[in-house]
Amino acid sequence: MTKEMAKSLPISKRMVYNSYLRVIAKNGGAGIDKQSIDMFNENLSGNLYKIWNRMTSGSYFPPPVRTVFIPKKQGGKRPLGIPTVSDRIAQGVVKDFLEPSLEATFHSSSFGYRPGKSAHDAIKQCQDNCIKYAWVIDVDIKGFFDNISHDIMLQLLQQHTPEKWVMLYAERWLKAGVEQEDGSIVARTQGTPQGGVASPLFANIYLHHAFDKWMDEVNPQNPFERYADDIVIHCSSKEESEQLLEKLKTRMQQYELELHPDKTKTVYCKNYQRNDKYDNNSFTFLSYSFQPRTIKDKFGRKNCLLVFNAAISSQAKTSLRTKLREILLYRWSDKSLEWFAEKLNPKIRGWVNYYMRFNRYEAYDVFYYLNKRIRKWVANKYKIRGSRNVKSKYQLIQASNPEMFYHWKLGIKA
Repeated sequence: MTKEMAKSLPISKRMVYNSYLRVIAKNGGAGIDKQSIDMFNENLSGNLYKIWNRMTSGSYFPPPVRTVFIPKKQGGKRPLGIPTVSDRIAQGVVKDFLEPSLEATFHSSSFGYRPGKSAHDAIKQCQDNCIKYAWVIDVDIKGFFDNISHDIMLQLLQQHTPEKWVMLYAERWLKAGVEQEDGSIVARTQGTPQGGVASPLFANIYLHHAFDKWMDEVNPQNPFERYADDIVIHCSSKEESEQLLEKLKTRMQQYELELHPDKTKTVYCKNYQRNDKYDNNSFTFLSYSFQPRTIKDKFGRKNCLLVFNAAISSQAKTSLRTKLREILLYRWSDKSLEWFAEKLNPKIRGWVNYYMRFNRYEAYDVFYYLNKRIRKWVANKYKIRGSRNVKSKYQLIQASNPEMFYHWKLGIKA
């Protein structure tokens, strides 16, 4: 790095400290150096000064990224890259610097990892567009985060900033080593790790050019929703969706990306006004299943009107039940029910807030299942036999502490 560049670096101690505040608010895990946030805080001023000093001099080099494998809702596992606490702060400095100007550029139908936008906003827009348009392309980019081209990424980033220090650190983060399953470190030649602070911003820049702008310029008649690499495109006819899908495959190839051949599909949004037959009548977007459902008509008659809308997906239900089984083990009679409630309530509150926004009653199955687990625990704890006796004891516990579990407060007690 030249002296001229170093003199022009607009990195202040306040920028580093503001990034630190955002990192500790998310309370992530330790990186490859095994340093937790609490350990980092033991020498807070010294650690922050070290980041600032190295970044301003151009001598900051990111350490390798720790890799953990987390289960996918659809089965299998995906790698999650966890940078060190220091590196998350350093990445945040660049992200905070770039984000305001990029926000003015990004597309209104791009919802992922953007201030003031949420997954619920994307789901609501998608549901509204499914009413207007009969066909959908459910887009799945094969291994998107793992296949981002570094060269293309840096070329695109350069269009958004003249700052050489931003380009310098962006390139270093893209090429930082990644821990493998056997513990070895391998240099990265493509992709950006999911879990990095800067990775979502890189992803949005990449797909802003590869997809969003292209849709606006070439296919303005087709609205879409994009949340990171999760994309839904709306079409007026089957023919239009098939033609657009072929064009999209070519477009992705230009950015060294590939559509997943099995997971990318056209979907017919069947409802009471659309009577055509088609094999695919549902898709999943942001853990919500969009599919035909029957509702009451204006006279209050049940199951009379077929609509196409969103509710918690079956994969999400399965995932939540698995998490409940892992925490509420009914054979753990040495624990109190209050102990389980303390562990579960933050999760339950999050699930309620996310999965009960649309067709809330579809999510009740998960909480009925939780109540069933609680009754099993009650039967084991108090050595009660017979479903009637177990139910009586369960109701007595609820009556004495009706707000013990968050979902009980909402009246989901059966």
